[in-house]
Amino acid sequence: MTTRTPSTRPRGTALAGAALAGGLLVSPLAATPADAHVRVVADADATSGGYSVLTFRVPNESDEASTTRVVVELPQDTPLSSVRTRPVPGWTVTVARAPLPSPVEVGGATLTEAPRTVTWTAQGDAAVGPDQYQDFALAVGPLPAPGEVLLPVTQTYSDGEVVRWDEPVPASGEEPEHPAPVLAVAAAAEGDDHHGAGPGTGPGTGTGAAAAVTTADGTARWLGGAGLAVAVLAAAAAGVALGTVRAGRRR
Repeated sequence: MTTRTPSTRPRGTALAGAALAGGLLVSPLAATPADAHVRVVADADATSGGYSVLTFRVPNESDEASTTRVVVELPQDTPLSSVRTRPVPGWTVTVARAPLPSPVEVGGATLTEAPRTVTWTAQGDAAVGPDQYQDFALAVGPLPAPGEVLLPVTQTYSDGEVVRWDEPVPASGEEPEHPAPVLAVAAAAEGDDHHGAGPGTGPGTGTGAAAAVTTADGTARWLGGAGLAVAVLAAAAAGVALGTVRAGRRR
C-alpha cells in the first residue's frame, strides 16, 4: 500500500500570502486629515522676484453649517501686480483692485493700484460641508523681498457666522486662536533673474508640473521595481512548494 505524504499546498499558500503582504508594504500611505486652520502653501518657486502658485486650504470647522464664502486679503505694502485664479467647480471668483496707500516700485514699474481681495462664493450645493475642506489656488507675482507675508482670510458660514483668520503669531511663538495664513518668501539664487517664470509656473503647469511629473515617474519606477522583486520571490516560493509536493508524491 502506498502512503501519501500530507499535501504541502497550505504552506505554499502561506508563502504566497506572505509575499503579497510584503508587496503591500510598498503601497503609498493614506492621506492625512486636513489641517484644523486655514493655511497657505506655496510651490517650490516661492522666491523673491519670481512667481508662485499659492494654495489656500480652507477646512469647515462647523458641525452644522457650511462654508459659503472665502475672501483672501492681499498685501498693500508689498503688492502683487499679477494675480490669477484657478477655477473651482461650483464657485464663482472675483479679484478686486484698489488704490495703494502710496506708490510702490515692483519689478521696475511704479504701481498706484493693485489687486486687493480675492473672493470665492459657493453656488448651490458646492458649499464646504461639515468635516470637509476645499483648496483655492492663486498664481501670483512678482513676490516681494525675502520674509513672511500675512494673507488674512475671512470665512463665512451658511448660518451667518463669520470667522476672520487674521491674527499674527506673537513673539512667544504660541499660535493664536485664528492665525493668519503666512507666506514664506525665500531669497532668489545668485544669478537667478527669473527668466521664464510667470503666472503659469507651479503645480499643474509649467516647470512645477514638469518637476511633479519627474518625481511621479521616479516613484512609479521604484514601485514597479519593488513589485517585480516581490513577484519573483512569490514565484520562487511557489516553485519550492510545488517541488516539495512532487517529491512527497514520488516517495
